[in-house]
Amino acid sequence: MVDLSESGAVSPGHNRHGQGSGNNGKKTSKKSRTRRGKRGRRRRNKKNNRNNKTPPPYFPPEAEEGNIEYKLKLVNPTQYRFEHLATQLKWRLQEGRGEAVYQIGVEDNGLLVGLTEADMKASLKTLKRMAEKVGADITLLREREVDYDSDRNTRKIAEVLVRKVPDDQQFLDLRVAVLGNVDSGKSTLLGVLTQGELDNGRGRARLNLFRHLHEIQTGRTSSISFEILGFNSKGEVVNYSESRTAEEICESSSKMITFIDLAGHHKYLKTTIFGLTSYCPDFAMLVVSANTGIAGTTREHLGLAMALKVPIFIVVSKVDLCSRGTVERTVRQLERVLKQPGCNKVPMVVLNPDDAVTAAQQFTQSACITPIFTLSSVSGESLDLLKVFLNILPPLSNSKEQEELMQQLTEFQVDEIYSVPDVGTVVGGTLYSGVCREGERLVVGPTDEGRFLRLKVGSIQRNRSACRVLRAGQAATLALGSFDRSLLRKGMVMVSPKMNPTICCQFEAAIVLLFHAKTFRRGSQVTVHVGNVRQTATVECLHGKDELRTGERAVVRFRFIKHPEYLRLGAKLLFREGVTKGIGHVTRLLPPSQNHDQNQSHDQNLQEL
Repeated sequence: MVDLSESGAVSPGHNRHGQGSGNNGKKTSKKSRTRRGKRGRRRRNKKNNRNNKTPPPYFPPEAEEGNIEYKLKLVNPTQYRFEHLATQLKWRLQEGRGEAVYQIGVEDNGLLVGLTEADMKASLKTLKRMAEKVGADITLLREREVDYDSDRNTRKIAEVLVRKVPDDQQFLDLRVAVLGNVDSGKSTLLGVLTQGELDNGRGRARLNLFRHLHEIQTGRTSSISFEILGFNSKGEVVNYSESRTAEEICESSSKMITFIDLAGHHKYLKTTIFGLTSYCPDFAMLVVSANTGIAGTTREHLGLAMALKVPIFIVVSKVDLCSRGTVERTVRQLERVLKQPGCNKVPMVVLNPDDAVTAAQQFTQSACITPIFTLSSVSGESLDLLKVFLNILPPLSNSKEQEELMQQLTEFQVDEIYSVPDVGTVVGGTLYSGVCREGERLVVGPTDEGRFLRLKVGSIQRNRSACRVLRAGQAATLALGSFDRSLLRKGMVMVSPKMNPTICCQFEAAIVLLFHAKTFRRGSQVTVHVGNVRQTATVECLHGKDELRTGERAVVRFRFIKHPEYLRLGAKLLFREGVTKGIGHVTRLLPPSQNHDQNQSHDQNLQEL
C-alpha cells in the first residue's frame, strides 16, 4: 500500500514524464503576464491619444501691444504688486478701446501651465478686484483643462473678458454690413437680434426695419437702414426689448454693434455697393438661406466684400425649414466656394460656445478664417452662438491707429441728407479723420463749379442719442441749421478750412478688370465707386495698352462726366457697368486747371499693380 501510494502518488505540479500541471501553470502565468502587458500598453496608448486631442501646450508668445494679457497666476499679490497689475490692466483696456482679454494660467512665452482649483479661484478674485479698481467688469468666457502634464491633479486655464466704458464715455462701436441674396432672411435676422423677439415665420420681426411702404408690401429691402445691438460691461445683450429707446440702449451699453442692412436684389446693386464703400464697415455678415444655398447675388456680394478687403463671416439661416442633410449640404457648398483659389479662405463651422469664442479671436487675427453659423430666426436655434461671437468680436484698429487719425484735420463724408422739422438740414455720414465738435466751422464741397461753401455744425447725434464730440472712425448725423439743402449732395465732404482740399475732374488708377464680356477700351463708360463718391466716368486712356480683357491689369485715366469730386490718393476704387466689373486704387489726381502731359511715364504706377 505504501509502495503503491509512493509510486502512484503524484505531487502537485508533476506527472510521470516530468511535465506536470505545474509547468502548464507556469506557461499560463507567462501568457497572462503578456496579456496584462499588452493591455497596459493599450491603456497607455489610449491615454496618450486622449492627451494628444487636448489643446496644444503653447499659445503664441504674449505681445507687448494689443489687448491680450497672459498671467500665470494672481494669488494674494502685495499692495505694490496689485497697483502695478491695475495699471497694466488700464493699458490693455486702452489698447483694446475698452476691452481686454486675460488668459489665466499661461506664462508670458505662451506655455499653458494651468492652475489648481484653489489657485484659479484666488486668481479670478484678484482680477475682479483689479477690474473694480479701474471701473470695469469681468466675464468668464471659458475654462479648459490642461492634462498633458504627468501630474494627476486637474489643472485649468481660464479666458476672461474685461470690459469698461472708456473714460470719454464713447462706447466701442463696430459696423457690420449685412449682405446676401434676396429672401435669405437678412432683415428678419436683424429684427430678431435687435428687437429681442423671435419671428413668427411670416416676417413679423423685419417690419420695424423697413423705411418705405413698398418694402413692407414686397418684403424686400431697397434702401440702406441701420439697426443697433448693444452689450453691457458684463456681456449681456441690450436691445429694444423691455421697451427701451435708442438713447437708453446707448447709455446702458459699453459696446455697440451697428448693422448696415443692405439690399439683396440685383436691381438695387448700386445701393449695396454704396453701402459697402461709403459706410466703411468693419465686418460683413453674409446671410445664406439653408433651403436655397448659394443663389442669386450671394457670390457677387461675397466677391464685393473680398475686393474691398472687408472681413466676412457667414450665417446660414432658415435651418428650421429643412432637414439636417439639406443644411449640411449647404454648408459643404459654402466650404467648397471658400476654399477655391479665388477666395483661399479657411471655413470654421461654429457648433458650440467654445467654437464661438475661438472664432471671434481668430477671425480678426487671421484674414483667411471665415466662421460659419447655422441658425433659425423662428426657433432661435444657435442664435446665442452668434450673440457670443458678436460680444467678443474685437475692433480691427487699436487705440494708436485711432489716435493718429484724430491728430489729422477734420474730414467728414456726407452719405445721407435729410430735412428735419424744427431742426433744418441734417447730414449723415462717417468722420474719416480728426475730431468734430458742436459749433465747429467747416467747409463743404465740391459743388458743381468746384467750390467749397462755409457752414457751422449745430448739434451732433450718434446712434440717435446726443453727442458733443465726434472722433475719427465714428458715424453720426450733424445738424446744419438753415443751410440750403439743395446745395448738398451725396459724395461731398465737410473738411477743415485749413485743409485746402484738392478736387479733380480726372484721375488715374491702377486697376484689375475682373470681368468684361468683350474688351475694355478708351471711350468706355462705367460707374465709379470711391468711398462715398459714386459717379459715371469715361475712360480717357489706357497707359501702355489699347484694350483690356478679363483678368488683365493697367493704369487707366478716368474723367468724371458731370462734376468734380474730392478723392484721396490710395483710395480703393470699384467700377461697374452691366456685367463689367473691376477694382483698383487711385494713383494720381489731376486738378481741373492742370494741363495734362499725355506722354508722361507711368512705369511706377504699373509696378504698383
